[in-house]
Amino acid sequence: MLVTFNSLPSEARVWIYQCNRTLTETELSEIDVALKDFLSHWTAHGADLKAGFEIRYKRFLVIGLDQSGQAATGCSIDASVHFIQALEKKYDVLLLDKMNVSYKQGEYIAYKPLIDFKKMARQKAISAKTVVFNNLVATKGEYQEHWEVPASESWHARFL
Repeated sequence: MLVTFNSLPSEARVWIYQCNRTLTETELSEIDVALKDFLSHWTAHGADLKAGFEIRYKRFLVIGLDQSGQAATGCSIDASVHFIQALEKKYDVLLLDKMNVSYKQGEYIAYKPLIDFKKMARQKAISAKTVVFNNLVATKGEYQEHWEVPASESWHARFL
Protein backbone atom coordinates (compact mmCIF):
# COMPACT_ATOMS: atom_id res chain seq x y z
CA MET A 1 0.00 0.00 0.00
CA LEU A 2 1.53 3.26 -1.13
CA VAL A 3 1.53 6.10 1.40
CA THR A 4 3.34 9.42 1.43
CA PHE A 5 6.86 9.18 2.77
CA ASN A 6 6.16 11.96 5.28
CA SER A 7 3.31 9.95 6.82
CA LEU A 8 5.63 7.07 7.75
CA PRO A 9 6.58 6.87 11.45
CA SER A 10 10.14 7.64 12.55
CA GLU A 11 10.63 3.90 13.28
CA ALA A 12 9.91 3.00 9.63
CA ARG A 13 12.69 1.03 8.00
CA VAL A 14 14.49 2.78 5.15
CA TRP A 15 16.63 1.68 2.25
CA ILE A 16 18.68 4.29 0.44
CA TYR A 17 19.92 3.70 -3.08
CA GLN A 18 22.44 6.23 -4.32
CA CYS A 19 22.83 6.75 -8.03
CA ASN A 20 26.23 7.12 -9.66
CA ARG A 21 24.98 10.11 -11.65
CA THR A 22 22.28 12.75 -11.62
CA LEU A 23 19.06 11.45 -13.12
CA THR A 24 17.41 13.43 -15.91
CA GLU A 25 13.96 14.96 -15.48
CA THR A 26 12.52 12.30 -17.81
CA GLU A 27 14.19 9.50 -15.84
CA LEU A 28 12.99 10.98 -12.55
CA SER A 29 9.43 11.15 -13.83
CA GLU A 30 9.54 7.54 -15.08
CA ILE A 31 11.15 6.29 -11.85
CA ASP A 32 8.52 8.14 -9.81
CA VAL A 33 5.77 6.28 -11.70
CA ALA A 34 7.62 2.94 -11.41
CA LEU A 35 8.15 3.37 -7.65
CA LYS A 36 4.49 4.25 -7.12
CA ASP A 37 3.44 1.16 -9.06
CA PHE A 38 5.89 -1.15 -7.30
CA LEU A 39 5.07 0.06 -3.79
CA SER A 40 1.33 -0.02 -4.48
CA HIS A 41 1.63 -3.76 -5.09
CA TRP A 42 4.47 -4.64 -2.68
CA THR A 43 3.46 -7.46 -0.34
CA ALA A 44 4.86 -9.87 2.23
CA HIS A 45 3.15 -13.28 2.30
CA GLY A 46 0.17 -11.76 0.53
CA ALA A 47 -0.22 -8.87 2.98
CA ASP A 48 0.14 -5.29 1.73
CA LEU A 49 3.23 -3.43 2.88
CA LYS A 50 2.69 0.19 3.95
CA ALA A 51 5.49 1.95 2.11
CA GLY A 52 6.44 5.32 0.70
CA PHE A 53 9.39 6.89 -1.04
CA GLU A 54 11.15 10.09 -1.91
CA ILE A 55 13.83 11.00 -4.40
CA ARG A 56 16.48 13.41 -3.13
CA TYR A 57 18.95 15.52 -5.07
CA LYS A 58 17.99 13.71 -8.30
CA ARG A 59 20.31 10.92 -7.07
CA PHE A 60 18.97 9.11 -4.03
CA LEU A 61 15.98 6.78 -4.03
CA VAL A 62 14.72 6.40 -0.47
CA ILE A 63 12.14 3.72 0.27
CA GLY A 64 10.47 3.65 3.67
CA LEU A 65 8.42 0.82 5.16
CA ASP A 66 6.13 1.01 8.18
CA GLN A 67 6.68 -2.42 9.71
CA SER A 68 4.21 -1.94 12.58
CA GLY A 69 1.46 -3.75 10.68
CA GLN A 70 3.43 -6.06 8.42
CA ALA A 71 7.20 -6.49 8.37
CA ALA A 72 9.28 -7.10 5.28
CA THR A 73 10.20 -10.70 4.61
CA GLY A 74 13.00 -12.26 2.63
CA CYS A 75 10.76 -12.56 -0.40
CA SER A 76 9.53 -8.97 -0.20
CA ILE A 77 13.07 -7.66 0.21
CA ASP A 78 14.16 -9.80 -2.75
CA ALA A 79 11.33 -8.28 -4.79
CA SER A 80 12.54 -4.76 -3.95
CA VAL A 81 16.12 -5.64 -4.89
CA HIS A 82 14.92 -7.07 -8.22
CA PHE A 83 12.96 -3.86 -8.80
CA ILE A 84 16.07 -1.75 -8.14
CA GLN A 85 18.16 -4.02 -10.39
CA ALA A 86 15.62 -3.49 -13.17
CA LEU A 87 15.99 0.29 -12.74
CA GLU A 88 19.77 -0.08 -12.92
CA LYS A 89 19.49 -1.98 -16.18
CA LYS A 90 16.86 0.27 -17.76
CA TYR A 91 18.70 3.53 -16.97
CA ASP A 92 22.28 2.21 -17.12
CA VAL A 93 23.05 3.40 -13.58
CA LEU A 94 24.46 1.98 -10.36
CA LEU A 95 22.11 1.96 -7.38
CA LEU A 96 23.17 -1.09 -5.37
CA ASP A 97 26.94 -0.60 -5.18
CA LYS A 98 27.66 0.12 -1.51
CA MET A 99 31.40 0.60 -2.09
CA ASN A 100 30.91 4.14 -3.32
CA VAL A 101 30.57 7.38 -1.38
CA SER A 102 28.50 10.47 -2.10
CA TYR A 103 29.30 13.83 -0.56
CA LYS A 104 28.68 17.50 -1.15
CA GLN A 105 31.05 19.86 -2.88
CA GLY A 106 29.13 23.09 -2.47
CA GLU A 107 25.77 22.41 -4.10
CA TYR A 108 27.21 19.63 -6.27
CA ILE A 109 26.87 15.99 -5.21
CA ALA A 110 30.10 14.07 -5.82
CA TYR A 111 30.17 10.29 -6.20
CA LYS A 112 33.45 8.45 -5.71
CA PRO A 113 34.63 4.90 -5.19
CA LEU A 114 35.47 4.33 -1.53
CA ILE A 115 39.16 3.87 -2.37
CA ASP A 116 39.26 7.33 -3.99
CA PHE A 117 37.42 8.85 -1.02
CA LYS A 118 40.07 7.38 1.31
CA LYS A 119 42.84 8.87 -0.84
CA MET A 120 41.14 12.26 -0.81
CA ALA A 121 40.91 12.09 2.99
CA ARG A 122 44.64 11.34 3.27
CA GLN A 123 45.39 14.23 0.92
CA LYS A 124 43.12 16.52 2.99
CA ALA A 125 40.93 17.14 -0.08
CA ILE A 126 37.99 16.45 2.22
CA SER A 127 37.68 17.33 5.87
CA ALA A 128 35.70 16.50 8.98
CA LYS A 129 33.27 19.23 7.89
CA THR A 130 32.65 17.75 4.43
CA VAL A 131 28.97 16.86 4.21
CA VAL A 132 28.54 13.17 3.44
CA PHE A 133 25.51 10.94 2.94
CA ASN A 134 25.34 8.14 5.48
CA ASN A 135 23.34 5.58 3.51
CA LEU A 136 23.68 3.06 6.36
CA VAL A 137 20.90 4.66 8.40
CA ALA A 138 18.19 2.11 9.11
CA THR A 139 15.09 4.09 10.11
CA LYS A 140 13.27 7.17 8.89
CA GLY A 141 14.22 8.96 12.11
CA GLU A 142 17.91 8.20 11.59
CA TYR A 143 17.56 9.23 7.96
CA GLN A 144 16.08 12.57 8.94
CA GLU A 145 18.70 13.23 11.63
CA HIS A 146 21.87 11.44 10.53
CA TRP A 147 21.83 10.93 6.77
CA GLU A 148 23.28 14.23 5.53
CA VAL A 149 25.97 15.03 8.09
CA PRO A 150 29.56 16.22 8.44
CA ALA A 151 31.99 13.36 7.80
CA SER A 152 33.10 13.61 11.45
CA GLU A 153 29.59 12.44 12.51
CA SER A 154 29.40 9.45 10.19
CA TRP A 155 31.18 6.16 9.55
CA HIS A 156 33.26 8.17 7.05
CA ALA A 157 35.17 9.66 10.03
CA ARG A 158 37.43 6.59 10.21
CA PHE A 159 39.17 7.81 7.03
CA LEU A 160 39.92 11.34 8.25
